[in-house]
Amino acid sequence: MPHKVIVDCSTGETTEVELTAQEIADQEAAHKAAEADRKAQEVIADAKATAKTALLDKLGITAEEATLLLS
Repeated sequence: MPHKVIVDCSTGETTEVELTAQEIADQEAAHKAAEADRKAQEVIADAKATAKTALLDKLGITAEEATLLLS
């Protein structure tokens, strides 16, 4: 079973306690939500890159030329 460490700052005493079933479920849910968010951000980044490439192709310029225009 996974554990958590509890530290009493006033005494410096540490205690290792097993996670409850609810804490494990919460941790797994948070992990799944974070992974879904990471994948969504990756999809958004890919879409932006594709749109940028399409726009540059439409304009007939390279990414380097676009950077120079914005400088």
